[in-house]
Amino acid sequence: MKEVTYSEVKQLVLDELAVSLGAIREEEVEQLIEIVLGARKVFFIGVGRVLLSLQAIAKRWAHLGIDTHYVGEICEPAITPDDVLIVGSGSGTTLFPAGIAQKAAAVGAKIVHIGSNPNSGLKDIACLMVRIPVRTKYYLEDEIDSLQPMTSLFEQSLLLLGDITAKMIIDRKELNMKQLWQYHANLE
Repeated sequence: MKEVTYSEVKQLVLDELAVSLGAIREEEVEQLIEIVLGARKVFFIGVGRVLLSLQAIAKRWAHLGIDTHYVGEICEPAITPDDVLIVGSGSGTTLFPAGIAQKAAAVGAKIVHIGSNPNSGLKDIACLMVRIPVRTKYYLEDEIDSLQPMTSLFEQSLLLLGDITAKMIIDRKELNMKQLWQYHANLE
């Protein structure tokens, strides 16, 4: 068995990310930014490594002055019709995020699904799906395959999408990069 080098795997990951990020429709990203900037609060729900990516996005957007929360945090406020819930789920069928999305929709909040499966039950309640069409546990025919384990490519793409949108928001709002530090944790 041939051992692969760091350089080879690094290039594989970067190449896969270029394909996955390139497959995201720009108009969906534009709609996402419009929804986020029009919301009073932005909530995030996901599980596992997807939740970690979403928490990183929430933290970065909070640095931009956006009121962000993830479902389950100890100081989570009530969601209202003025808010948006962003559901991170490649398959769109993960039990906990799908159930929370149903509850948020019943309250009147907007639902945005960031995932790969456009035919999940979330399609019936989401006002927007930002599709990252990479491999899920369902191995759908039109998904971009990956040589990385399980759904790593989705989680990586999700995290980078968050940073890409953060930069777009900075530019749209003409935010001063130095002034963003006012939102950064200062008890470190």
